[in-house]
Amino acid sequence: MSATLAVPATAPRALKPLNGYKPYWAKRFGKAKFLPMSRAEMDVLGWDSCDIIIVTGDAYVDHPSFGMAVIGRMLEAQGFRVGIIAQPDWQSADPFKALGKPNLFFGVTAGNMDSMINRYTADRKIRSDDAYTPGDVGGKRPDRASLVYSQRCKEAYKDVPIILGGIEGSLRRIAHYDYWSDKVRRSILVDAKCDLLLYGNAERAIVEIAHRLAAREPVEQITDVRGTAFMRRTNDPTADGWFELDSTEVDMPGRIDEHINPYQTTSEQAEAQGSTCAKEDGEKAGEVMASPMGAAIQPITFHRNPAIKAEGKFKLPPRERTVLRLPAYEQVKSDAVLYAHANRVLHLETNPGNARALVQRHGDRDVWINPPPIPLTTAEMDFVFDLDYARSPHPVYADENGSHDGATKIPAWEMIRFSVNIMRGCFGGCTFCSITEHEGRIIQSRSEDSVIREIEEMRDKVKGFTGVVSDLGGPTANMYRIGCKSPAIEAACRKPSCVYPGICPNLNTDHTPLIKMYRRARALKGVKKILISSGLRYDLAVKSPEYVKELVSHHVGGYLKIAPEHTEGGPLSKMMKPGIGSYDRFKQMFDKFSAEAGKKQFLIPYFIAAHPGTSDEDMMNLALWLKSNGFRADQVQTFYPSPMATATAMYHTGKNPLKGISRDPAKGETVDIVRGDRRRRLHKAFLRYHDANNWPLLREALKDMGRADLIGNGKHQLIPTYQPATADGSYQSARRKNSTPSKGQILTQHTGLPPRDNGSAKPASKLKTKSGAKPLSAAAAQARGARTDAILSRVLGRKIKR
Repeated sequence: MSATLAVPATAPRALKPLNGYKPYWAKRFGKAKFLPMSRAEMDVLGWDSCDIIIVTGDAYVDHPSFGMAVIGRMLEAQGFRVGIIAQPDWQSADPFKALGKPNLFFGVTAGNMDSMINRYTADRKIRSDDAYTPGDVGGKRPDRASLVYSQRCKEAYKDVPIILGGIEGSLRRIAHYDYWSDKVRRSILVDAKCDLLLYGNAERAIVEIAHRLAAREPVEQITDVRGTAFMRRTNDPTADGWFELDSTEVDMPGRIDEHINPYQTTSEQAEAQGSTCAKEDGEKAGEVMASPMGAAIQPITFHRNPAIKAEGKFKLPPRERTVLRLPAYEQVKSDAVLYAHANRVLHLETNPGNARALVQRHGDRDVWINPPPIPLTTAEMDFVFDLDYARSPHPVYADENGSHDGATKIPAWEMIRFSVNIMRGCFGGCTFCSITEHEGRIIQSRSEDSVIREIEEMRDKVKGFTGVVSDLGGPTANMYRIGCKSPAIEAACRKPSCVYPGICPNLNTDHTPLIKMYRRARALKGVKKILISSGLRYDLAVKSPEYVKELVSHHVGGYLKIAPEHTEGGPLSKMMKPGIGSYDRFKQMFDKFSAEAGKKQFLIPYFIAAHPGTSDEDMMNLALWLKSNGFRADQVQTFYPSPMATATAMYHTGKNPLKGISRDPAKGETVDIVRGDRRRRLHKAFLRYHDANNWPLLREALKDMGRADLIGNGKHQLIPTYQPATADGSYQSARRKNSTPSKGQILTQHTGLPPRDNGSAKPASKLKTKSGAKPLSAAAAQARGARTDAILSRVLGRKIKR
């Protein structure tokens, strides 16, 4: 028995270009040099109110690399009056009333980073800094900022719709594992109580929603915009016309059909469906037969299911009207297998060309996630980046000299101050990365003319430009204008990566447009040097030796950072990264073209410690590779389980969603998970094998692994047998130390509220070092320092002076 499919009365709506809407009436007020952050600025502009207010966890920098600026300027271009509330004090609702009541909606974002990743290290220590805050000061935004800001907006003006966006919302749109609380949390929609969530790059969605709200359409009726998610109650009439596929069990997707009561008569069944059955009523007398008991019965006639083709395959309904039901939150929070299954299904539905809507039960309501947004065209990308950005932080952050280079410097702004974003998206599919979940895997590129215009504007308008462009890139430096050779194949493809396990034969790897842009850009008057600082996909670059030569000859400032991430096949397969052989091929090209250019240049490879699927032996082999190649990492990256990433699903469940999920232990793949502080420290220690502070831990581990042969003073051994004496026995990095919060602080911070003094802090006299010993007295420290100086004097042959 097939389910009834209500076919929509009209075809899907045609997409409007971003500049295809009639401007809102407030366009008459003109454009603002900076979007206002105070009532005084609104008065100067002649505004009595804002149509839209954006609340953000970042300092307001009017630059296309900052989300609040892109969305704000895009809405301004549509004629709306947009205000900004940046990094408000979240302890009360008063700061959220600073610009008055918005006429249409609050737009809420945690900022350019997930607030928990921004606030905590991979070891769950509180960061002492925040690159998106003036003065690099930490603690200017709450934990789970999207939740806190949404709740405060609702307190300020309860009847104003709240539209949640940004990467924090994108990565938490379904039930997700939360590393900081070590549990599965509900969709952020449930806790934030927002009206709509926008995921991904949201220009197309936010423009449509703003115009529909301006036309007085109720926000609860806006359920058909791609790239949005919302809460839907049972029997919601806007759900009519959707065909639901059940995917609540492990790898058993199928259709949800209405179960027929076997005790109902045919007439009763027909009546329940709003029709009648003349046969059972005896109207077709020629088909009536006498039963042995003397009662009239009806002959059974079998009809082909209209949902089944003649060849026996299912004829599925249109994908754009199909929704997949994921296991409910109450299931995935306690069932690791179902969690891994839900994660797998979600990542299979990320291609805008064929993705279906998703629905997941939370209590008595459904979280409904529409298919991903349609990527912007080149013309639309140009429109976004050609808007009237001031390309500077808001004047409210200026120091006493009116500049942003002193105590109020914003490090994230400094990083991109003289850079240009040329594209969006990434088809690499690395399992630990969130780019695909947020920006999508289809590359959206600007035109060459648009990029050149931005370089010229930066040269002419941005204070401090010396002729050096710090970057021409994006999520990946060399994916500009690269994509599938066939639009039809691209629309049908469901592979999570175009370059793993090898480069897809349907992928166009031509770097010619990028080479042409590089040459035109560095020929501009006033431009001395153009560097490439974005991550380079080197397995793609080797397909174009001309590009590598161009890059190495003109765009490397002595060092080029790339990310092989590991050398061993086990962890690389869980990351969906190429083997170290691709790195070797790229290095050969890099060295060759550097020599031809007469330059001495170096590759700086990045590696990840403690990634799912990494054994202790894998890290040992990586350390041996690093030593044999002469690399000494100063800072190392430990795997950080970001919400919704495939690698995070591995970390939480011990299952590999890339291989399929099954409850049968003989099927699927179990992943080695690096848990516990000691093992995570060990993997980091292997990456920093040269640090004497790590040698005791490494010696113990190597003995346990049966590799004591690697302990010694020989060239081919990893660590020496001796231990140098230091003043305090510890290594001090140049970076300011991050702090481990007390238990009370973690509990309060995770609610987004300010930390309180819970009396758990110990007086300094009772503090102990990590080894358990009490801190040295001043006299003891002085004596130890004297002994160390004496040792160094003998080694160096000269007296040490302090």
